[in-house]
Amino acid sequence: MPSPNKRPTPPSAEPAFPPGSILALLAERNQVDFELDFYARVLASAPDFHEVLRAQASNMTIKGRLQDGLAVDRRLVALRPTDPTAHYNLACRYALLKQPDLAIVTLRKAVELGYRDFRYMQEDHDLDSIRKDPRFRQLLREFGTR
Repeated sequence: MPSPNKRPTPPSAEPAFPPGSILALLAERNQVDFELDFYARVLASAPDFHEVLRAQASNMTIKGRLQDGLAVDRRLVALRPTDPTAHYNLACRYALLKQPDLAIVTLRKAVELGYRDFRYMQEDHDLDSIRKDPRFRQLLREFGTR
């Protein structure tokens, strides 16, 4: 047990990894940037890996790369045309890109395919740009009571 009167030694000011090493490079990157790069490498060898595509699209949204994410979301819908979540995420992407007509049509498709988390839909900030659209409210009225 350390002596109660002894002060702890401050952490070393030296970097944890040698400058220029791969470990130093990785330590400097944030998690989202690391994942974007990692997932891009995975997709280069497995372009239809839908779980990775979904994660990649989410990270692109976080980084503000909405157009890049749009291509990924469209790919997901092409790969999984009956997946309500893929359509929901594409609708969110259109809403973020201020394309209300495409957002509403795609959101309707997601609901028709079985997307049913209406509470989340009403709170999801990705849909803020269409929330006051009468077509959005109609969609909630039409399907939310089923």
